[in-house]
Amino acid sequence: MYEKKPNRKKAVWILSLAAALAIAVGGIWAALYWNLLPGRWYSASDFEIETVKSSIDYNGNGTDDYTDFLLGAREDAIKKPKYDGAYQPGGYPPDNIGVCTDVIWRAFRNAGYSLRDMVDSDIAEHAELYGLADGKADSNIDFRRVSNLKVFFSRYAQSLTLDPAEIAEWQPGDIVIFEDRHIGMISDRRTREGRAYLIHNGGQPNREEDALLRMEITGHYRFDASKIPESLWKPWKEQN
Repeated sequence: MYEKKPNRKKAVWILSLAAALAIAVGGIWAALYWNLLPGRWYSASDFEIETVKSSIDYNGNGTDDYTDFLLGAREDAIKKPKYDGAYQPGGYPPDNIGVCTDVIWRAFRNAGYSLRDMVDSDIAEHAELYGLADGKADSNIDFRRVSNLKVFFSRYAQSLTLDPAEIAEWQPGDIVIFEDRHIGMISDRRTREGRAYLIHNGGQPNREEDALLRMEITGHYRFDASKIPESLWKPWKEQN
């Protein structure tokens, strides 16, 4: 009996088509996941949400602290520093490199605060709370560790909701910690559902994006300097 030979050209064509479709689907998924597709963002006013302003203007530039935090974080996002967590002998990495924690101290720098000095000061007095007793503290890196920032903000900032669906509670300049290993700052931009954008550095293409649902949120803080002793405020000094 005649046995029909398989059509190799057709098989190759089908496999090629399947591969192309897989690549296309993968590309679309990646574009959606990393927020690469162009789209409109919304503001608080679109949802009749009042934007919270700080009563403090620490650096006296005419802009409240929360707005300064936001603008400092956004400046870092625009620069897109290369993701590099290498230890810096002087503590501060250059502006063209950084990790998630660098977004935060740079945001505070824009408002006139030295987050490094504030964290170092608290560690010096309460090292055991940070797990840094017995001389384990290191000023060059302690302020760049998410675990230390969580302790600091838990002590000196307002702890807020962990539910992104409570859209009015997420305000520009708020600090968010994910799974105790990643940190970012809330933007003044929102999705069409009203969910706040996040400014952060995980090495991703867009540093200001819809990312609150990407990981479990384990901390949400608002640093209100008016609620802590002024002795805890530490001013930013160039090259300090």
